Amino acid sequence: MTTLQELLQRREELERRIAESQNQERTEAIETVRRLMAEHGLSVEDVTAGRRSAKAAAGASGERAKVPAKYRNPATGESWSGRGLQPRWLKAALAEGKQLSDFSISDAA
Repeated sequence: MTTLQELLQRREELERRIAESQNQERTEAIETVRRLMAEHGLSVEDVTAGRRSAKAAAGASGERAKVPAKYRNPATGESWSGRGLQPRWLKAALAEGKQLSDFSISDAA
């Protein structure tokens, strides 16, 4: 019957051999990739191009386009696109009985 100490030593040896094997396989894989890249004239950019997002592949910068303002506070010049939560200045004005159309930029222009 094996002792705990012997089992721990075996485990350490196995873990060491596993790590060596992983390193060897990784080294061989890197060499294979480099050889294939050289054979086919590929660059790192060629290999990683498929990893870009759909937006980047389509030529978009990945940033969201700014939405034009639809509503403006005539007193302060603050604006709101009509998307997302209403700003405080607009909520306060609506609470005072004003209409959303009172702040429409298209009506003012």
